[in-house]
Amino acid sequence: MKELLESIARALVDYPDEVFVNEIQNEKSIILELKVAKDDMGKVIGKQGRIAKAIRTVVKAAAVKDNRRVVVDIIQ
Repeated sequence: MKELLESIARALVDYPDEVFVNEIQNEKSIILELKVAKDDMGKVIGKQGRIAKAIRTVVKAAAVKDNRRVVVDIIQ
């Protein structure tokens, strides 16, 4: 999941070297914290959060295969 989120985020931003994903695992869930450069926050979130919602949907769909719950947090 971490690699998927990193590759999606790096494709969207102007500063791909500043994309970091921190993975926190629990028994049944995974929390992925996505951090990007300040100038790229708008590109990752999108208008009215549409890009962020799409990213979350893709990552959650990939997690279904492993029967796990994934939460994607975009942090500054």
